[in-house]
Amino acid sequence: MRPDRIGGDSWWRQAVVYQVYPRSFADANGDGIGDLAGITSRTPYLASLGVDAVWLSPFYPSQLADGGYDVDDHRDVDPLLGSLDDFDELVTALHREDIKLFVDIVPNHSSTRSAWFREAMEAEPGSPARDRFIFRDGRGQSGALPPSDWPSHFGPSAWTRTRNADGTPGQWYLHLFAPEQPDYNWDNEDVREYFRGTLRFWADRGVDGFRIDVAHALVKDLSEPLRSKPVFVDFDNPPTGDDVLFDRNEVHDVYRDWRRIFDEYDPPRVAVAEAVVSAPRRVLYTRSDELHQAFNFDLLNSYWSRDEYHAAIESSLTHAREAGTSSTWVLSNHDNVRHATRYGLAEGVEPTTWLARGADPTLLDPDLGSRRARAATLLMLALPGSAYLYQGEELGLPEVADIPIDRLQDPIWVRSSGELKGRDGCRVPLPWTADGAAFGFGPGASHLPQPRWFADYAVDVEDDDPHSTLSMYRAAISLRGRLAVNEDLTFLPSEHGVLHFARTASWESVTNFNLTAVTLPPGTVMLSSEPLNGDLLPAGATAWIAPDESPAPI
Repeated sequence: MRPDRIGGDSWWRQAVVYQVYPRSFADANGDGIGDLAGITSRTPYLASLGVDAVWLSPFYPSQLADGGYDVDDHRDVDPLLGSLDDFDELVTALHREDIKLFVDIVPNHSSTRSAWFREAMEAEPGSPARDRFIFRDGRGQSGALPPSDWPSHFGPSAWTRTRNADGTPGQWYLHLFAPEQPDYNWDNEDVREYFRGTLRFWADRGVDGFRIDVAHALVKDLSEPLRSKPVFVDFDNPPTGDDVLFDRNEVHDVYRDWRRIFDEYDPPRVAVAEAVVSAPRRVLYTRSDELHQAFNFDLLNSYWSRDEYHAAIESSLTHAREAGTSSTWVLSNHDNVRHATRYGLAEGVEPTTWLARGADPTLLDPDLGSRRARAATLLMLALPGSAYLYQGEELGLPEVADIPIDRLQDPIWVRSSGELKGRDGCRVPLPWTADGAAFGFGPGASHLPQPRWFADYAVDVEDDDPHSTLSMYRAAISLRGRLAVNEDLTFLPSEHGVLHFARTASWESVTNFNLTAVTLPPGTVMLSSEPLNGDLLPAGATAWIAPDESPAPI
């Protein structure tokens, strides 16, 4: 183990985790789709970043109705991405580099191509096969209306009507996402046992941890008559555990059951929840007998504002301490506009709205976005807890905002009737080389079009440039590994628009949210997101310093 790695069973508490979206990372066989062999071939690159773990987004067999989150078989590999043997080779290659592996578990929903759902479609209403999912008769004359007014995240209705074998209209089934993603019925013991087996299947193959997709869903209130108009999460009025569809108290029974499975292994397996709930409710998912961490999207949802960042950090650390866990920090992922673009948008411009309305370039300052993104990253990596990085952000990649309409893949575009552009812009395959087919992504064209300007962000361009974003990430991750000896943080006095905190007596982080430069506190600069002019920290920049003497805390 490298000396800058946090070892033991608590390795996850301050880990740097790198998210790989497999279909867009590296293509080994030239079919335009990234695959497991491609990831394995890039393991030296991952090692050069210094990350502690890789989180692998879904690689299971899928019809790709939702980027692989419509899973046909939770215990296999999509043939387009490889085989179980390829998966085992990837695990071995990562572990050889002392990199752990998280895989995505998608327990809320299945796929219309799964063996269970196909069996359910052939079975009669009320049958055991249908009880694994959520089938209901429709309302109104001849059952022509959906069983309830529950909406889908991808709009409009969360219900789709089936056809009987004779062609007549049948029952309706529930899908909180795309129609190709039927929801499981977590009141059914077959479903619970299937996922117990699935967790063990991957843990037995060497997986170190799990990212739980839509962890706040799963258990629903299915009592008849179905309750109308579900109350979605309102962050100003946190739910009480009695929402119809989300964050119900009963879901915690599932995770207590799973924790017992994780603890069967030596070392114990780890799990992080994607629980999109209010901060007080998020704590519940990370109790000592449930999951280890829950994703914290507070920074991702914050504007470039000193006060917003300060409040988000203070709140997140407080709630993490209450739960006895460590916080998680995220700035970009496969579901959101990349932060290098978000931070360059004019004040008040909402990123998804900007995309949907044609991505007006007059509302975007790319250089400003790049500077602020680098500063935000350096600030985030200075925080105690786990940092989750999304592939390509270490290159400073902006959002690809102008993908032609006929090349879009995200179901959000179709199901919103073109009102939302979708998430394809952050899922464009990575540029590895400045020239060659698909910028080195693979020997053929990529499944999403890459813009010509990707050449400027290619790995081989940034690799040897000491001022590149890639070099900054490598230096920050390495330095963090040596400095992050505990999880303490103390906010320090600072001038207006500056966020200044200490991690230890020898490590401080200073971020300038102002539009003009500010004077750095006394000390030796260890790393900065932008070149410095003497003792001045530029606007939109972060520096890590070793102080000459420790200021009094506030």
